[in-house]
Amino acid sequence: MRRWLALSSVLAGVRRGNLRPHARGVLDALGIALDANTDLLRVPGGTGTLVVANHVSWLDIVAVLAVDPVGFLAKREVRSWPVIGPLAQSCGTRFIGRRELRELPTVVAGLADALRAGESVVVFPEGTTWCGGPGGTFRRAAFQAAIDAGAPVRPVTFSYTQGGRPSTVAAFVGDDGLLPSLARVARARDLRIGLTAHPPLDPVGDRRGLAAHAQDVVRSTRVPAHA
Repeated sequence: MRRWLALSSVLAGVRRGNLRPHARGVLDALGIALDANTDLLRVPGGTGTLVVANHVSWLDIVAVLAVDPVGFLAKREVRSWPVIGPLAQSCGTRFIGRRELRELPTVVAGLADALRAGESVVVFPEGTTWCGGPGGTFRRAAFQAAIDAGAPVRPVTFSYTQGGRPSTVAAFVGDDGLLPSLARVARARDLRIGLTAHPPLDPVGDRRGLAAHAQDVVRSTRVPAHA
């Protein structure tokens, strides 16, 4: 009960601006530790940074905002989710219909414009969450936006552990609902999120090659999860 009260108190103060303290407050309220090798995901320069990561849990979003409050490209239903919805909207997330392919050219063009304007955006190129194994193939569309904008690509790897061992307690896959997942996470003990930011990649070549390169980098430190 105390964790729920602490979480409610943190979310009540969410507003647009510096979301780092709010995101860290969510992790603290849930008793989750964050191990990150950086305090800045965006690459300093004239353009924004396309941050690409493997996708395990809705907690990936909270962890990113706790490190560097950048924007996201997310499916529309995230807007109405408790906990994540208010944080996502406050950081200027772009919401899209994942199954509406006719939107894709407009989404890519808008993402390229945002990168040119100096905005940094997080994309999960696998398209859905994976709790372990090799994960999904990185989709290429977002990488075209980075190439068009001349923006660097920052690969990021997420991992989850409990007691020093890989854990799936935070995984959000299949028919899992957000509220049951949130309750499961709130009950978990000694849950830690690992966020490993890799050196940025130059936006060169074609989108197929750039996506494959980023995928290989992200998976280079990914630890298979076990229940």
